[in-house]
Amino acid sequence: MIIEAAAWDDPGVRRLTTDQQTEVRARYGGKDEPGTHPSASDVAVVLLARDDGGTAVGCGALRELGDGAAEVKRMYVVPAARGRGVSKALLTALEDAARARGWTTLRLETGPLQPEAIGLYSGAGYRPIGAFGDYVGDPDAAGSLFFERAVAGPGVPAPR
Repeated sequence: MIIEAAAWDDPGVRRLTTDQQTEVRARYGGKDEPGTHPSASDVAVVLLARDDGGTAVGCGALRELGDGAAEVKRMYVVPAARGRGVSKALLTALEDAARARGWTTLRLETGPLQPEAIGLYSGAGYRPIGAFGDYVGDPDAAGSLFFERAVAGPGVPAPR
């Protein structure tokens, strides 16, 4: 597997983010995601995972929040590639990219009907927090779960 930087409008990224949104809407009865949707103008990092044949099998992005924090957006792995460590590798690469930009904290929003995501983030050391940023006061975020992890700074262990 190869993880590489990509543009938000890369065809592989577009396909994966569309598939991610389709899957999320199916899990939540057609409901759209809360918060501000990511775009090429506000996503600072986009990573794409490709299998040995070059097929895009996963993606993830980071949106800067300010004050040394960024939000993990559009983490997704195609069903056929799940269970092979792609999501863990993508999350680690996003954390590395955050540190390279001087960001010390990553935050994210997910939902209770995404146990795989909850397991991934909890297993990687993310802890539950309250709503942040545009999610605060958003009625569509009422059932959301929010997580945070320090990825750099005093007391933070070396990268995994």
